[in-house]
Amino acid sequence: MRYAQGGGLTAERRRFRETIRYEAGERFGRGERTAVIARDLWVGERSVERWRRAWREGGMAALASVGPPKLPKLSDGQFGELDQELVWDRLCTAGRTGVGLWVGSEH
Repeated sequence: MRYAQGGGLTAERRRFRETIRYEAGERFGRGERTAVIARDLWVGERSVERWRRAWREGGMAALASVGPPKLPKLSDGQFGELDQELVWDRLCTAGRTGVGLWVGSEH
């Protein structure tokens, strides 16, 4: 199964998480504590600490989504070719058991 955005979050989910980071950024500016922010936003304290560090170094812009963490190395066409090869491999090996022995009809 191939996941959206190469295994990452959907664009909608990235936007939602970005709004959470922005909310945290506003609260950093008010001097709120990490544990309180994490509890209120339902996220881990380590995430809030990471966001706070980014906010300190780059302000609110540092909390913006940067897109999917990793794009797939294969194009859609290459994924299609890979799927065809895998199907062909399954068809070729469907009658084999053990080490190269065929079952069923004689070949």
